[in-house]
Amino acid sequence: MDKTILQNNSIVNINPWRMLTWLLIAQIMVAFVGRSLAPLGVLIGEDLSLTKAQIGMLPAALFLGQSFVSIPAGFIVDRIGSKKLLFLLSLCLGLSFILMTVTSLYAIVLFMVVLGGMGYGTMHPTSNKGILHWFSEKRGTAMGIKQMGVTLGSALAALLMLPAAVAWGWRPVLLMACGLLIFTGLLAYRFYHDPPEKNGVTSEKPARLFASILQMFKEKPLLLVSIAAMGLSGSQLILNTYIVLFAYEHIGISLVLAGMLLVISEVSGSFGRVAWGMISDNLFKGKRIIVLVIIAAISILLSIAISQLPVGTPFWVMVPITILFGFCISGFNGIWMNAATELVPIERAGIASGFSLTLGSWGVIVGPPLFGYIVDKTGTFTFGWLFLAGMLAVVVALLITAMSIVKKEMRLDN
Repeated sequence: MDKTILQNNSIVNINPWRMLTWLLIAQIMVAFVGRSLAPLGVLIGEDLSLTKAQIGMLPAALFLGQSFVSIPAGFIVDRIGSKKLLFLLSLCLGLSFILMTVTSLYAIVLFMVVLGGMGYGTMHPTSNKGILHWFSEKRGTAMGIKQMGVTLGSALAALLMLPAAVAWGWRPVLLMACGLLIFTGLLAYRFYHDPPEKNGVTSEKPARLFASILQMFKEKPLLLVSIAAMGLSGSQLILNTYIVLFAYEHIGISLVLAGMLLVISEVSGSFGRVAWGMISDNLFKGKRIIVLVIIAAISILLSIAISQLPVGTPFWVMVPITILFGFCISGFNGIWMNAATELVPIERAGIASGFSLTLGSWGVIVGPPLFGYIVDKTGTFTFGWLFLAGMLAVVVALLITAMSIVKKEMRLDN
């Protein structure tokens, strides 16, 4: 008993920003491996003789796995905490992708990506729960820093893994990255700590998964924010998937410079995740949904602007548009996760995060193919970007409705 008390006291004295550092490191490595499918897709396709559609199925399979596991992962993290899951999810993603490197059968590769997506998807509710526990103040800033790990990991995969894979092959490079991920998971398990329960406070553990899911559907603001997140998440992947093709095929920019626009978008999104969190904490006093409305509204204007760009638009004109677009549409995730976890009692934060992530994942799965279908059918990117603007207008309407419900509930409570 005395030993437990001493351990709890030592944990209480831990600096929360140290714990955030481990969550950030783990997030970077999970994204580094999971999101390597996009830059490595061309090489994997050449090796396995895949069509472009089959290559496109690889990241879709990752997010399909994420959608399968997000709610169960949230349920589990509410029961056992983040510490154990940090290692288990790293092991799941790492081993799945290691097995992917030793097969040449596309069906098995796809299956392993889905399994890896389950580890990838577990990271969000696991880390979100940690942020919620360790930060009672500056939570938006902390969540933004943690979420920055997603875009940093993705950018690092493009900058480091792709050149290495060109030189040595995608299989050994991905194998080494997976080994590094598993080692990072071990370090996170060793040095990250879940905060002890406060004296006099007993966490109400959700007894049944199905009952907990039904309860999430009854939380109207959470449901509306999660449906809005479908549009925001789909918009993010539409930008990341098609900005290179748009700049190269429609505008006429060289492929190298078009590829740089993707890096610019991801880096801008990294800064956006921190900046929007700080704006939410300091300017809007912790209000999250209004910040999501602002992000979506700016993105509507940018979608309309980019739809009107003529052939031959200079690269220097594309850069500021891409910076602002990435800053907004790739920078919303931390605010979304904050909103999802703060709209329910803290003991249900994990499953709320998983629930919202599951719904949001379907935007990632459906959005880009639908955008591509519109471009194929119309023969122009213009209607694709206008479709994106229309989708974001629906997002704004959903978020405004959620805000009005929250305000009404607050008045009733007072």
